[in-house]
Amino acid sequence: MKLNIRKYIPDGFISCLLLMIILAYLIPGIGKEGETIELKYVIRYGIALLFFFYGLRLNLEKIRRDISNWRIHVVIQSITYILFPLVVLSFYPFFAGTENEILWLSVFFLSVLPSTVSSSVVMVSIAEGNVTSAIFNASISGIIGIFITPLWLSLFWNKNNGSLDFGSVLINLILQIMVPLIAGLLLHNFWGTWATRNKKRLSLFDKSVILLIVYNSFSDAFDKGVFAEIQNQKLLFLFAAIIVLFFIIFEGTKKIIHLLNFNREDGITVLFCGSKKSLVHGSVMISVLFPGNSIGSLLLVSVMIYHAFQLFYISIVAHKYQRQFISEKIRITTNPKSTQLHTL
Repeated sequence: MKLNIRKYIPDGFISCLLLMIILAYLIPGIGKEGETIELKYVIRYGIALLFFFYGLRLNLEKIRRDISNWRIHVVIQSITYILFPLVVLSFYPFFAGTENEILWLSVFFLSVLPSTVSSSVVMVSIAEGNVTSAIFNASISGIIGIFITPLWLSLFWNKNNGSLDFGSVLINLILQIMVPLIAGLLLHNFWGTWATRNKKRLSLFDKSVILLIVYNSFSDAFDKGVFAEIQNQKLLFLFAAIIVLFFIIFEGTKKIIHLLNFNREDGITVLFCGSKKSLVHGSVMISVLFPGNSIGSLLLVSVMIYHAFQLFYISIVAHKYQRQFISEKIRITTNPKSTQLHTL
């Protein structure tokens, strides 16, 4: 039997993600503040353009039907803001009052963050899931997090150095996501056909934005020596705990999908949006909640580990589901009596 080596080689996107982290370690600070082209602005406008293109591929009737699909929205937000924190909270008695309580707090901070925005939508799109619901839930998750994340944290952290600027975070979210999305939606009748026809090319643009986010995030971390602040043994323990947490949530979400009998498209959206956490929102929350406090860098480590791993793993799963979708479509085409795609 001939060995298929390509099966064990990461695809181009995953390899590029690894290269971005290595580049951030070797050459941090590309496009930092004060340079001619600041990377944070490139990313900001890139995300806006990404959602503009998604808006072009949507229509008002499809959105109206999706909003009425209340089950998927309730389940995703419940996993994000209830199930996720409760899982981490169940381990609190083992760390309370010990020197490792701060590590638990770092993971708890991760658990109460919103779901990712751009990468969730991109991965759902790759896997041929319900993109409309992914966009809706990714957007609403960030808005809900403005209120829920600090509320959860207040149970274990007394912040004496300022309050969360709800207005500015909300305005930034609206300008960066909702305005471009609505603009694309309004122009759907003019450019929608073009956007649909060039879906694969636009997908390359989406992935490029994610690569820039990964580089910029890890560049800041290496530049500030965030990882140097943690002993190697504790960092390994934290890494292992976060990976275990990911699979608890990921596999638990699969069980929920089967229990509630979601179809394939909705199931993919629940799985990807419900199990992901946002490094972008985590960074914003830290800068506002803990300005000038070194604890902020430590809290960000958990978010970075989870964010990187979820991109790698869910990218593999997304491409797997994409291949399954193509195979199923071919099967249905060759066998017209088989008219339904398999569920997850």
